[in-house]
Amino acid sequence: MTLERFGSVGGQDVLQVTLTGPDGMTMKVLTWGAVARDLVVPSAAGPQRVVLGLNSVEDYVAHSPYFGAIVGRHANRIGQARFTLNGETHILDANEGENQLHGGTMGFGTRLWSMVDHTASSVTLSLVSEDGDMGYPGRLRATCTYTLLGSSRLRIELEATCDRPTPVNLTTHGYFNLDGSPDISSHRLMIAGDYITPTRPDLIPTGEITAVAGTDYDFTASRPIHGAQHTLYDTNYVLRGPYGELRHAATLESPTNGLSMELWTTEPGVQFYDGHLLDMPVQGLSGARYGRHGGLCLEPQRFPDSPNNAHFSASILVPGQVSRQISELRFAR
Repeated sequence: MTLERFGSVGGQDVLQVTLTGPDGMTMKVLTWGAVARDLVVPSAAGPQRVVLGLNSVEDYVAHSPYFGAIVGRHANRIGQARFTLNGETHILDANEGENQLHGGTMGFGTRLWSMVDHTASSVTLSLVSEDGDMGYPGRLRATCTYTLLGSSRLRIELEATCDRPTPVNLTTHGYFNLDGSPDISSHRLMIAGDYITPTRPDLIPTGEITAVAGTDYDFTASRPIHGAQHTLYDTNYVLRGPYGELRHAATLESPTNGLSMELWTTEPGVQFYDGHLLDMPVQGLSGARYGRHGGLCLEPQRFPDSPNNAHFSASILVPGQVSRQISELRFAR
């Protein structure tokens, strides 16, 4: 493990932690946003970068579309930036029209986290969100632990506790590209979900849960992301299996170099975003240019707008309980 200063935000230092796994995986993590800035894995052709990242704190603050961040207090969208809990309506910070996205203007992905523990292959970061932060009730303490394991695995553990009932839905927001190509449309994707939560044009769920069979949203068998289909994806998939148990959620494969990535998670849903809005005005890692479909997101999560849909996956945390979310990225060559 190495530790270095990466820059500063608001007069506070941003640190970069470099981790090394037992089989040669390397990872760089920032204390700003708990960002996974870089991840390099072994492949048949040698070390392969598999995430999108930026070159300075200033670029992250000015331009990052949540590259590699841990987002919350409630990831994804909450309709009309409000919800009612125990008879009280809470008005949130609206940062996407009249709705809230990824916890508001100063969500967890744009905050400075504290490093509380580390080893050569693991780091734990923490963040305290005070009562009323972005409109949410209660004081919440969140932790994020990144651990590089054998067999080219990255484990991400997200935990939170609170002193008052509050919505909690943390997620990882990495943008993946398994071969460094400018467009991930030819990557093959499988998602272990037979249903989605469809949305209105503003991407707020309608409240329905609909089957993917016979539609462009069907990734139950591995296929190219954009083949004959012209659909753009920013969609929550309802995953199979028992919520709370670590299980296979998705597999992403590059036809160019044969590298694959499995996502395993305890969460009930995964948001698939195909990067169709990417158009970065600054260079990425190693001088890369990140344009439309330059990377994709697979975000393990509780369902979007859960506080306003009682039949969706529960996202309310109460005092005395621990919100615990575990995901693993498993790479194979």
